[in-house]
Amino acid sequence: MRHGTSTGPPGRAGTVPLPGPEEAASDGPGAGSSADQARTRGLGLAGSRGGDRRSAPTRPSPSRWGFKMTIDGRKVMSRRKAALLALAAVLLPQAAGSAAAAEKAAILLPGSINDQSWNANGYQGAERLKAKGWEVAYSENVAPADMAEAMRDYAGRGYGLVIGHTGRFLSAAQQVGPDYPKTVFVVGSGSAGAGTNVASIDYDNAQFGYLMGVLAAKMSKTGKVGSVNGLEGLPNVVAQVGGFRKGAKSVDPAIEVKVVYIQNMEDAAEAKEAALSLIAGGADFIFGKLNAGQAGIIQAAKEKGVMASGRSLGHSAIAPEAVATNIIEKWGDMYGSAGDAAKAGTLGGKFQVYGLGTPGSTGADFAYQDGTPFNPKVPAEAVAALEAARAKLASGAIKVEVTRADARGGV
Repeated sequence: MRHGTSTGPPGRAGTVPLPGPEEAASDGPGAGSSADQARTRGLGLAGSRGGDRRSAPTRPSPSRWGFKMTIDGRKVMSRRKAALLALAAVLLPQAAGSAAAAEKAAILLPGSINDQSWNANGYQGAERLKAKGWEVAYSENVAPADMAEAMRDYAGRGYGLVIGHTGRFLSAAQQVGPDYPKTVFVVGSGSAGAGTNVASIDYDNAQFGYLMGVLAAKMSKTGKVGSVNGLEGLPNVVAQVGGFRKGAKSVDPAIEVKVVYIQNMEDAAEAKEAALSLIAGGADFIFGKLNAGQAGIIQAAKEKGVMASGRSLGHSAIAPEAVATNIIEKWGDMYGSAGDAAKAGTLGGKFQVYGLGTPGSTGADFAYQDGTPFNPKVPAEAVAALEAARAKLASGAIKVEVTRADARGGV
């Protein structure tokens, strides 16, 4: 069932099946931009803005949450005019033979798992934790104003591991953490730990931004490249955008690197408009770090015959001729490791960065298609330059130091 609820307790017959990211075709780019588009699937709700609260994941009352279910499990919308925020709390069924009293983990996502970008990558963490025996729930489309409340709700219901999949969850975790010392709060793409039970993990954005800058500069014929991003000033955005600029300048100090920041990471139309403006100014390679909005960059590159970078293999599928490669973030690996460390009691208070040369995982890698790191259109000399820089980063011969000025908007 695409939209459904359970008539029994977690792990028993009637639990909602684990949906694949390909299922909700209606949740396209920008799906996370409105509270009214938040989807509810599974047992209970993680929280609501001004709505009722639950202490256990029981079946929601149709009138209570602003929608009702038909007898075959399909959701029939009857939303309140004020658009009650329904965080999509979904309980993933446990694998056969798993312990009846499995430890519980929750992942909170700022957008839709069907964005073929940031949130889809975060969803891999839910799948990895489930494979490791955790009882896992997740919530989609969690707005910044609801982050602390959503974390508090899961911790109050006995979840031992609560993950917020964006650096914007850091302040929420720092606020809620002291009240729930038995819960470990992890912030994906955060920038700091706190106390004994708040941790951040991320891949080395500066390294991979630098490598993409090397690739872009080697491929550019106009001597101009661009980057479209959101969340200006967020540490991991500063790291990747600044790294991109430094990588491009390492190849050609005279290259023009123009950066545009947009308001909404989920808005493909806004991202496309920004990318088109960069292309009109001469940029022939467009980099970016967006969520659902990344598809707008890809579409602009496709229409204008230039190259772009993506964040998932789905972006290669949108425009095979326009995507040079994708930075594939290994959040399944990173959250799986975080779950192990949480169980061992060795995670809280830390900031763990995975990068080139890090034992266990590099945190990210490049992929155009399965088994193919780069588009065949990418010149061999461009790939060679990237690989040479990668080896130096892994050995420590190159260290990327980034400031906010390096990630500035404009040229």
